[in-house]
Amino acid sequence: MTGWRAPVPSSHGAAAASEAERQRFASAWAEALIGTSYVPMTSAEVEQRLRRHTDELLESLLSDPFDTTAARDIGAGLVTMHFTGAESLARTIEALGEGTLPLLRIEETIEWRSRVSSIQAAVCSGFMRAAHKRTLDEQEAIRQAVLDARDSVEQALRTSEARFRAIFAEAAIGIGIADTESRILETNTSLQRIVGRDDEELQSMTVYELMDPDDADEVWHQYEELVRGEREQFRVEKPFTRPDGSKRWTELIVSLLRGENKLPLYQVAMMEDITDHKLLQERLRHQALHDPLTGLPNRSLFLQRLERALQGNTGDRVALCYLDLDGFKTINDSLGHPVGDDLLEVVAERLAASVQGSDRLIARMGGDEFVVLIEGSQGTDQAIEVAEQVLESLVEPFRVAGQELSIMGSIGIVERCIDGQTAAGLLRDADVTLYWAKADGKNQWALFDTERNAAEVAQFQLSARMPAALEHEEFYVEYQPLIDLHEQSMAGVEALVRWWHPELGRLGPDRFIGLAEETGWIVSLGRWVLRRACWQATQWQREFGTAAPFVSVNLAVRQSRDPRLVSDVAEILAETGLPPSKLQLELTESAVMDTADEPLEALHALSRMGVRIAIDDFGTGYSNLAYLRRLPVHELKIAGSFTEGLREVAGTDPINARIVNTLVDLAHTLGLTVTAEGVETHAQAQCLTDMGCETGQGWFFARPCSAETLRSLLTSGTD
Repeated sequence: MTGWRAPVPSSHGAAAASEAERQRFASAWAEALIGTSYVPMTSAEVEQRLRRHTDELLESLLSDPFDTTAARDIGAGLVTMHFTGAESLARTIEALGEGTLPLLRIEETIEWRSRVSSIQAAVCSGFMRAAHKRTLDEQEAIRQAVLDARDSVEQALRTSEARFRAIFAEAAIGIGIADTESRILETNTSLQRIVGRDDEELQSMTVYELMDPDDADEVWHQYEELVRGEREQFRVEKPFTRPDGSKRWTELIVSLLRGENKLPLYQVAMMEDITDHKLLQERLRHQALHDPLTGLPNRSLFLQRLERALQGNTGDRVALCYLDLDGFKTINDSLGHPVGDDLLEVVAERLAASVQGSDRLIARMGGDEFVVLIEGSQGTDQAIEVAEQVLESLVEPFRVAGQELSIMGSIGIVERCIDGQTAAGLLRDADVTLYWAKADGKNQWALFDTERNAAEVAQFQLSARMPAALEHEEFYVEYQPLIDLHEQSMAGVEALVRWWHPELGRLGPDRFIGLAEETGWIVSLGRWVLRRACWQATQWQREFGTAAPFVSVNLAVRQSRDPRLVSDVAEILAETGLPPSKLQLELTESAVMDTADEPLEALHALSRMGVRIAIDDFGTGYSNLAYLRRLPVHELKIAGSFTEGLREVAGTDPINARIVNTLVDLAHTLGLTVTAEGVETHAQAQCLTDMGCETGQGWFFARPCSAETLRSLLTSGTD
């Protein structure tokens, strides 16, 4: 539609069109239609009718749930107004496609464009139905005229014959008469134009000679029944191939005329040329099922084909290769979306060339994701071969916007028997496998692994359960003693969180701490552990006084960077009444060394508060010793992997012993105390004592235990 376009604002949401904007849209629509058909209405009357249709159109487009009934009524309304020509419909479809989204200030997306396409299709459908009904009314009038012409008295016959001849000759629809032997007796100009033959040629033919390769068997089955007198009429869509090879589609109605003895006498065929409507329908259907950018089948067509494949024979197999372009977002963001679109187009061409065959379909699922469907798969080897062909097609750089761009891809492969499968399930598994391929290094394919998927699902379920677990007190704390190696007494305890899952039972931290880190729940969980440990330490303090151990609590990386860390610790200490000197916070070496300015200030604030800071698993990461001197650290905890080499006196690894001794000396030089983790033998404990290590922790002294068990240990130690 030309002459007017509504402004398109930057907002992505729909805005109500003003009365003036709707009137301008209707005026432009009327201007486009007037002249395409003879209409017994003034321009003002046409515009007034189209103004009402504009409101109906917008209501249908914005309906929720989406409903195209009003759009079909608009199509029928055009016929009622006598806009019955193909050009009238085409201009209406063009007007709706160009003007509706701008009128509502809606940014064009695939979803909104799909709605507009559905509205266009509904208008077309309503138009065709109304036009067909109008044609049928004309056909009935003609049929009645034929009957009247045969049944009237001679005078009336001459009058009816003249009327019939006028209608027959001038009718816009094609009309032909044949006898019961299927010999064509007479045709009008419209029929001759449709089939591309003159009357003389047609009268030398039989109806059977107008058969077409695209005819359905049902067409000729119904025709045979009519010739035998077993039915009075049938109606079908039928193509006719002209002598020049072109094809015209028709809406065909064939009726049987009987004589006075009720025996079949003639057959009358009436046909309307619907080729333009058919082409428009096919174009709209193609737009609805193909990606507008690449021309590849879209998600809708892919799902239709996949659903059909899943309805095959028992034992048939199917495979999906789900592709995502690696690094496409970087190209899109750095070079712009137009370059990204151009790249997608040329990528799609290569992919289509690499995946060929009637048993295969490649579709664009959206963004930079594509999927290959292999029907009747011959096994995983075939699916892997296709995936490698796809990746190979991306190796050569692409020439886009005057520059060479390289792009790679990752592919997730699912190949299995169709029995019991669903399209949603296959796509979900293929998508999961795709991200395995990306996680494993990109530019490669990965094959779906049931066990790996089950493990990830289990991890996801644990992650989803974690908020409720905190609320329902499913977590609990165990305590492992920290033994003074020189006094052989309990100096402190390390608080270790556990999870008692209602279905899985006791879970160690290796099962859920990583998940808590990923989801962010580690901050809430860590705060809960800190509060619980401080309460328990306070109880020991009240019962055992100076003999009560300090409590050491691990801080995750996210906790150390939480801006509320200092205030949380201060609040919990005040709430529980635990002296700050009885609390030690442990951070991993990598977390401390990577600490930025703000978290470093938090550690200094905690240290000034009187809280001890310890570096856990020291020696396993990269230690910047110069930086270590500036940190507010009080203790180093040597990783158990170093203690392992001191297991037996005779078998002590001298190099390992030297490393541990060096770490102890380093800590003492920096004014720090040392705790050795993983002490499991008397030899280890003795060796560490000789090296000057202050504290030991491990199964040799005690395993992690409940607060009640630890109280018993404290009681026995003070007796």
